[in-house]
Amino acid sequence: MHGPATPKFNNDVGVAEIRIGVKEFECMGATPPNDHPHVYLDMGRGTEAICPYCSTLYKFDASLKADEAVPASAVHHAREHA
Repeated sequence: MHGPATPKFNNDVGVAEIRIGVKEFECMGATPPNDHPHVYLDMGRGTEAICPYCSTLYKFDASLKADEAVPASAVHHAREHA
């Protein structure tokens, strides 16, 4: 389900493939201000999803946690507001 706890990933380094530890997530392309519309993707029973905006291929990797990715820089960490 989409919500504030849904992991977000970016592809600032421009790799063709990102391995992630979740099947439901958001792709934002690059980090702001160079991001595309943040799109929610769900792999369902599959193990791959392609972002319709940036064409990044996401592959599910069960050895990774929900907040991990390969490359590690693909995990988007929301800035904390004080």
